[in-house]
Amino acid sequence: MKKKILILAVAAVSIPTQGQTLEECWRAAEQNYPLIRQYDLIEKTKLLTVANIQKGWLPQVSAQAQATYQSDVTAWPDQMKTMMTGMGVDMKGLKKDQYRVAVDVQQTIYDGGTISNQKTIALEQANVQSAQTEVNLYAVRRRVNEMYFALLMLEEQMQLNRDLQELLAGNEQKLKAMVKGGTAAESDWKNVKAERLNVVQQATTLQSQKRMLTAMLYTFCGMPLPSALGGATIVKPAIVSPSGGEGGARPEMRLFDAQLRLTEAQEQGLKSALMPRLGIFAQGYYGYPGLNMFQDMMRHRWSLNGVIGARLTWNISALYTHKNDKAKLQLQRQLTETNRDVFLFNNRLEQIQQQEEIARYRKLMADDEEIISLRSAVRKAAESKLAHGIIDVNDLVREINQENAARVQRSIHEIEMLKEIYDNKFTTNN
Repeated sequence: MKKKILILAVAAVSIPTQGQTLEECWRAAEQNYPLIRQYDLIEKTKLLTVANIQKGWLPQVSAQAQATYQSDVTAWPDQMKTMMTGMGVDMKGLKKDQYRVAVDVQQTIYDGGTISNQKTIALEQANVQSAQTEVNLYAVRRRVNEMYFALLMLEEQMQLNRDLQELLAGNEQKLKAMVKGGTAAESDWKNVKAERLNVVQQATTLQSQKRMLTAMLYTFCGMPLPSALGGATIVKPAIVSPSGGEGGARPEMRLFDAQLRLTEAQEQGLKSALMPRLGIFAQGYYGYPGLNMFQDMMRHRWSLNGVIGARLTWNISALYTHKNDKAKLQLQRQLTETNRDVFLFNNRLEQIQQQEEIARYRKLMADDEEIISLRSAVRKAAESKLAHGIIDVNDLVREINQENAARVQRSIHEIEMLKEIYDNKFTTNN
């Protein structure tokens, strides 16, 4: 049983895989592009930031140690000190060197929505970063399009090159037979053979260019390189109708929306900055002097002391810059909206240009088939005329090249139209 499984696995590996489609290359390139790691980094940063902000509701604890020397301290009036001394009470007074080791604890009860708003801003900032990353990753598709359709064009040219070699080889064999029969000059046969060898040289150049482009495309997409780069193939995309729309599906639109939501959150932050804050606090310290100052005048000893209470604070100075800060956010909102309008405007112009190019290539392709048919008929007639000695071999070679040029032109028109169609899909994301 294990041997059977092993045989099937080896057979599955040995089966040649189908060519890569354009959509597969898009997805592979986006997954392979180093920028995609930013999604995970942004998410982790967001969680850490929100967790830190949430800790604003925890008691805030601080510790301090302090040592001071004062130029003067609180003391008894001289008359009272004399009277107390007469009564046998030693009034030493406070010492000028004082010490304190303290712990402060503060607990927020009401913050005017500051912590909640800070969380919202952190989340929206993360959304903006993720949206910007998505925009940058989406742009990778255009680079894939350039390499993919360039490689597709090379494959079409290589196929036409093989057809041309076959056609020239057929005529070469005919001329070789005619030379043996004495109905054609040996120079005519050599002329066609030289032309075929030129085409073979072109095939070598095309094959080298294909290996280079294949390596670039597969490396860019993070796909394993085929064992034979020259034999790798890609799938010609289907001819579909141009996509429509106003570019609303593009990731740039989500970026603009995220930027506007961030502006709204920042505006709410300005409002919360104007609100009062309520909290409770506790302070305990060990040192000299303590809170009972009269007792510390009589004995110079450290003591434990504590204070608890509630505190209401209102930062009125936030009003000084509130109007200007709000105006700045309004300008930021208008800038984002303007950028969105500019993007949609340019996107629409790009769609118009692409759709016009697609229509132009469709019209050209409608004539290409007829041109090829006519050139093929002329070439076949030239072959017949050469066989009857009416024309020389140069005329035949010229007709063969003109037919091949017509076929190349049709392939160029088709691939260029496909590229415009899928560039249009990139423009609309539909």
